[in-house]
Amino acid sequence: MPGSSESVQKFTKVAGRSRGFSARDLSLVASFAALIWVLGVPGAIDPVGSGVPITLQTLGVMLAGAVLGARRGAAASLVVIALCAMGLPVLAGGRGGLGVFVSPTVGFLVGWVPGAAVVGWFASQGPRSVVWQLVGCLVGGVGVIHAVGVPVMAWRAHLSVGQALLADAVFVPGDVVKVVVAVGVAVAVHRAVPELLSVGGGK
Repeated sequence: MPGSSESVQKFTKVAGRSRGFSARDLSLVASFAALIWVLGVPGAIDPVGSGVPITLQTLGVMLAGAVLGARRGAAASLVVIALCAMGLPVLAGGRGGLGVFVSPTVGFLVGWVPGAAVVGWFASQGPRSVVWQLVGCLVGGVGVIHAVGVPVMAWRAHLSVGQALLADAVFVPGDVVKVVVAVGVAVAVHRAVPELLSVGGGK
């Protein structure tokens, strides 16, 4: 993905100057924004034709919150959304541009920010605890994102709430796998770098 990392770094530095982030914070935010972007490279699958695809990018959102904490994790997700709005193909399948924000998937996309923040809040309570990380990823990485995404999907795809919930059920098994992966990675990272959430904007 030529130029992707450079674009993320430049945008993050400009956006972060007014947010009180340190240079280290900005580097971490940019790195996880790039990770979320890269996890979209394998593409997307829309198994029920709802206009909301299954992607690996929510794994990146969970990891951003679980590893970086609420503030930096939400910032990493917000950077990707902002780059999408600017027209960069940062979403799975090379999608980007303002058209995404009137599509059935926009609720899930916007839900990344509060989702990552909630994951990060729980993570900060016990970064090296499987229980805290698991609860955080389930509540924030699955619950919050879907709570925002499902009503918007129903609205934009002209579905009833019941139909939207039924379509959304397809995502649950994959999300559970992502939670397991995110928890394992986050706990390992915090055991290796225990001060990660105690420095800068982690909490």
